Amino acid sequence: MANAATEDVSPPSVDLSGEASWIPFDAPSLVGESLRFVSGDPAGNRFRVRYYRDGEKHLHARIWFGPETGGPPGHAHGGAVAAVMDEALGLAAWAAGYPIVVGNLNVSFRAMLPLETVVTLESRVISAEGRKVMVHGRLFRGETLFAEGECLCITIPGR
Repeated sequence: MANAATEDVSPPSVDLSGEASWIPFDAPSLVGESLRFVSGDPAGNRFRVRYYRDGEKHLHARIWFGPETGGPPGHAHGGAVAAVMDEALGLAAWAAGYPIVVGNLNVSFRAMLPLETVVTLESRVISAEGRKVMVHGRLFRGETLFAEGECLCITIPGR
């Protein structure tokens, strides 16, 4: 008889399909290995992320918050939500043609996000002035808004 502690438990299958009008977007090919923290383990129990772009070239993502993102019982940790916002909003600037680093990230938490839930993140570049690029995003499922973010990005000189 197998012991529960030694039993091989395979991660659950997760559907990260996008909307029919979205085009899959290969984020790692744009920015390289720097996406390891959030989207570096596409089959693990922390985050699973798949990026897309719409017809207007705005970045969207389907994200699964696995059991390793836990904070309050049964819900994602605020730091896990902020990490996703950091990666996705920064990536939205890169996808729009701005090689950046994040200078400031403000996340407003609106509802607790249950673990093992697939949510949608939509983002868009709001403005670009000099080296400053502003990106807004929101994390939701259906009518439930879990978080909103505003990111001040700074372009990298010489890139």
